[in-house]
Amino acid sequence: MKKVIHKADSRGFADHGWLQANHSFSFASWNNPERVHFGALRVLNDDIIAPKMGFGTHPHDNMEIITIPLQGVLKHRDNMTDDWQAVLPGEVQVMSAGTGVQHSEINGSVDEHLSLFQIWVIPDKRNVKPRYDQKMFNAEGRKGQLQTLVTSFEDKDNQSLKIHQDAKLSRIDLLKGETFKYDLKSQNHGVYVMAIIGATEIEETTLEARDAIGISEVNSFKITSITNSELLFIEVPMLNL
Repeated sequence: MKKVIHKADSRGFADHGWLQANHSFSFASWNNPERVHFGALRVLNDDIIAPKMGFGTHPHDNMEIITIPLQGVLKHRDNMTDDWQAVLPGEVQVMSAGTGVQHSEINGSVDEHLSLFQIWVIPDKRNVKPRYDQKMFNAEGRKGQLQTLVTSFEDKDNQSLKIHQDAKLSRIDLLKGETFKYDLKSQNHGVYVMAIIGATEIEETTLEARDAIGISEVNSFKITSITNSELLFIEVPMLNL
């Protein structure tokens, strides 16, 4: 087994006034040569956006972008539809940038901060036709069990959102004292586990809120919840970039 541990306070941080951004991997002005990616996982940003503020229209290409709102209202618009779409907590948004897309994302509330995870996964196909999708996932579906959010187009799971990579994003909510065994897709995959809230123990490592651990070269691992907790799993091929 191979492990990499990223404590919450070791992340890159940028205070833009309207945006408080924590970067698990090198992003924008924060550059850490030892933290550029975890396999095909390139970006995991933990953002808090002030009311009515956000990211103006900007381009992306050849990246699979997943957004998970945790609190507040996200408003999204892109040049595929040109209509503003609301994405609420419990929903997940995916966008294949492919040959190129222009989009804007703002806090849709006038008085509440927006908290979200934005995740970039390196695709296994380049220059695909851009696409957008979103879906609601009921919190009841992840209580004590794994709830799959995103998988590859080649995966047979027809309840998940789809991206162009042999990846799997999932969540679980555990009560204090509960245990869970996570099984990886293959020995060529690794899992980046982010503690959203609470405390857990994974392979003799204690994770507090917003701590993360990357695990690879193993078939499975055990999780024990020290307190009521919520976890995000990002399983990806361990690419050598």
